[in-house]
Amino acid sequence: MITHPMILSGRSVTAVLGPTNTGKTHFAIERMVAHGSGMIGLPLRLLAREVYTRVVERVGVKNVALVTGEEKISPPNARFSVCTVEAMPRETKVAFVAIDEVQLAGDLERGHIFTDRLLHLRGREETLLLGSATMKSILLQLLPGITIVERPRLSQLFYAGQKKITRLPQRTAIVAFSADEVYAIAELIRRQRGGAAVVLGALSPRTRNAQVGLYQAGEVEYLVATDAIGMGLNLDVDHVAFAQDRKFDGYQFRNLNSGELGQIAGRAGRHVKDGTFGVTGRVNPFDDELVERLQNHVFDPVKVLQWRTAQFDYSSVTALQRSLDAVPRIEGLTRALPATDQQSLEFLSRYPEIADLADRPERVEKLWEACALPDYRRITPAQHADLIQSLYFDLVRRGTVNEDFLAEQVRRADRTDGEIDTLSARIAQIRTWTYVSNRPGWLADPTHWQEKTREIEDRLSDALHERLTKRFVDRRTSVLMKRLRENAMLEAEISVNGDVFVEGHAMGQLSGFRFTPISGMDGSDAKAVEAAAHRALALEFEARAARLHASGNGDLAIGSDGLVRWVGDPVARLVGTDHILHPRVLVLADEQLTGAARDHVAARIERFVNHHISTVLKPLDDLSRAEDLQGLAKGIAFQLVENLGVLFRRDVADDVKSLDQDGRASMRRYGVRFGAYHIFMPALLKPAPAELITLLWALKHDGLDKAGYGDLIPVLAAGRTSVVTDASYERTFYKLAGFRFLGKRAVRIDILERLADLIRPLLQWKPGSNARPDGAYDGRRFVTTTAMLSILGATPDDMEEILKGLGYRADSVSAEEAAAFLAAHKPSTTETAEASKPETDSVDDADQPAADAEPETAVSEPVAEAPAQEEVAVAEEAAAAAEPAEPAEPKPVLLWRPGGRSDNQRPAGRPAGDRRNANQGQRAPGGERQQAGEPQGEKRRDDRRPDGRRDQPDGGRGKFAGKGDRQDRGDRKDRGPRPDRDNNKAQPARFEAKPPRKEKPVDPDSPFAKLAALKEQMKK
Repeated sequence: MITHPMILSGRSVTAVLGPTNTGKTHFAIERMVAHGSGMIGLPLRLLAREVYTRVVERVGVKNVALVTGEEKISPPNARFSVCTVEAMPRETKVAFVAIDEVQLAGDLERGHIFTDRLLHLRGREETLLLGSATMKSILLQLLPGITIVERPRLSQLFYAGQKKITRLPQRTAIVAFSADEVYAIAELIRRQRGGAAVVLGALSPRTRNAQVGLYQAGEVEYLVATDAIGMGLNLDVDHVAFAQDRKFDGYQFRNLNSGELGQIAGRAGRHVKDGTFGVTGRVNPFDDELVERLQNHVFDPVKVLQWRTAQFDYSSVTALQRSLDAVPRIEGLTRALPATDQQSLEFLSRYPEIADLADRPERVEKLWEACALPDYRRITPAQHADLIQSLYFDLVRRGTVNEDFLAEQVRRADRTDGEIDTLSARIAQIRTWTYVSNRPGWLADPTHWQEKTREIEDRLSDALHERLTKRFVDRRTSVLMKRLRENAMLEAEISVNGDVFVEGHAMGQLSGFRFTPISGMDGSDAKAVEAAAHRALALEFEARAARLHASGNGDLAIGSDGLVRWVGDPVARLVGTDHILHPRVLVLADEQLTGAARDHVAARIERFVNHHISTVLKPLDDLSRAEDLQGLAKGIAFQLVENLGVLFRRDVADDVKSLDQDGRASMRRYGVRFGAYHIFMPALLKPAPAELITLLWALKHDGLDKAGYGDLIPVLAAGRTSVVTDASYERTFYKLAGFRFLGKRAVRIDILERLADLIRPLLQWKPGSNARPDGAYDGRRFVTTTAMLSILGATPDDMEEILKGLGYRADSVSAEEAAAFLAAHKPSTTETAEASKPETDSVDDADQPAADAEPETAVSEPVAEAPAQEEVAVAEEAAAAAEPAEPAEPKPVLLWRPGGRSDNQRPAGRPAGDRRNANQGQRAPGGERQQAGEPQGEKRRDDRRPDGRRDQPDGGRGKFAGKGDRQDRGDRKDRGPRPDRDNNKAQPARFEAKPPRKEKPVDPDSPFAKLAALKEQMKK
């Protein structure tokens, strides 16, 4: 393709520039009809219709043509043409050409079309460019020799400040930038002021004309519109109010610039009548500088115009795409972003069928012509490209669009039922086929389909206007207000869904047993309306009370906000009491609900709440009512109920130690599980019980507004075993949701018990007894394994935090030292052979009987043998870690062991004598000890540790202590190996006797005397 440098000239071109209400369009019409022929291009189809009507009135219908993308009226001898800018040809022989709103040449979506027409389209005798004064400098730069005529505004524009929508004056246009916002404002105006007309760019021209006519005729005093009213629509507007100052421009949400605000605000005041502009209550008032610019029409000049080449290379699809990517060679122009047609071409070029079919220039040109189909439906580019593909296949293979396919699409759109959105979608669909029918050469019988689609579009437009009027215009409101002022009797009624109507007008909403009037009414009018509404509510309250009393539990529900709802409406609020499982019920009702009706409502709601709690929290409710529990079992059960199903075992360690097997068995029958770290009820670790438990706790402790309320229940429902903690959350919420707060992570309680099951055999294993389990080290310490990380869903760093939180302490050794130790302690052949005999630990199995299926059963069961190769694998893995594969220093190996009082590791800076404070952790809300920063010397009060042994009063040594235990306590700390002994050889255990600890006498006056006596009796 040969490209030529762009040569532009402004000779015989006049630019008439100025703000709104300067008579530019009227001037262009007068100039056009003064010539023998002419053409005028307008930015909107609606505006083109308006100008077409005005020209017809001047020169007659036979002399004027209307050409838009969807409509074409072409008398045989028409001398004048009114077009949309997109429908204007690139070349013409008419004497006069005018282009309106040329400042749109800077628009990102349509700007390149305006730029092309104002640069190249000329009349033989005269060319007019109409637009804002912001175009002056760029036109002088691009079109040398152009004549600039600036016209002043015929009236003044003043800033009126900020006002609520309900206090705006009559003859106001309220501007928003989304259909939802426009509809919401129109609905508000309907309730307060009787109604409003609606104008959106997505409406068909016929519907918009009908809505504008409604406003112009005075049937409504308010117009709610998008920025479509800024494009030359002539309206009798006295005030323009901005309900929004941000809009989506097709690419992003952004603030309107001063020029765009001025274009819209300029609609206020027509001819010589002054106008005002302002903002509503939801928009910040304009600053003084912006107000000054809007009032004086001083805006930033347009610096660049959007441009796209008009010299297309049709030799191939690729060549066409390449030509579209051409950049302008003139300063002041910038290449436009891909428009809808170019986006469609990009999608279609990827289809092999298109590439095969578009194999010659004329077919490529036909493809580009098909891509020009506008996307009226606002669907995705891929969907729009699929429609274009279907049309292109017909045009190439059949010569015309398949009329059977077209008939089916038109038939689907030919329905007038449905609401506003449905009808708007059908109008967008039929506009697509109206465009197709008006494309030359696309249909075998274009006249028939032009008439058919026009008829359907008009019918749908009329139906949409009817729906808009019915929804947003209430002519009865004015009658209602008039009767209120006349003190006339008002008729009130209540609909099935709770809407309260007075004289057929909505006055409020009855939700449950509370009436909420609509906002905006005040003074005597509001009192009269409420009085009329309440007269109807008295009987309605009694009827609703009877229905609620007879309703089933399925109609009632308790929400996470503590409200009890009946068929969706709030009817009561729960309030915490001293008994956490029995909250108090407060009925939410107006004073019209009295006497027996109110009592029936309260009794029914209380009955439902009690049933719901006893059903969802059945294990806890059964435990609270258990009569077969005696002594310590009953005391532990009471604490378990008070703590909503979870106790930290260390908090009741002494009671659990003293609890006999019958007591344990009786509690297990109620679903209580005795874990290594917790006493809990697994049935409550589910989303529904956890959500209700959290609500009950929050009601008692005013926790509904605390950070983290309700946020952990979705985590539990998702099956997460652990979660990263949030420092801002109330810690008790973790416990209520079934999680244990352990520093940076919180782990589910039942998962922690599974972790204890994995740790226990590692601490029960004795060197030389059998094959070393995965993770065991020397019988007193262990290393974390993949299985531990897997069940917790944690990283090694998380695992370190979790184990420290559980009271374990770590000894750090180098990788070389660990590898050397494991290599030196490989089991001999004799040891491996003797390992076939299982070894049991000398622990009291009374805590977990063999019949119990809980994880602690593993304490008394033989440890399963592991392959001898595991030790070799562990040694090799440690050795591999010790080998410096890279210059980075290898990480040390952490050997974990249970912490105890004999642990000599103390926090830095703490004196040795301050052992008591070092071993005590601070309690978090709900009874949990603080884990983050907990001293390392904390004693585990669980009567069974994960290693299977019981904690003894002397710090864990018991009456017999082996050599390994003494070394662990630091008896030979830092002394080094004994030169007279083989330190790598297993030594026989030595036992030392220790005198029994003397028990302190029980104070007979102590309140715990009876409990102590009961313990002694149970021991006998």
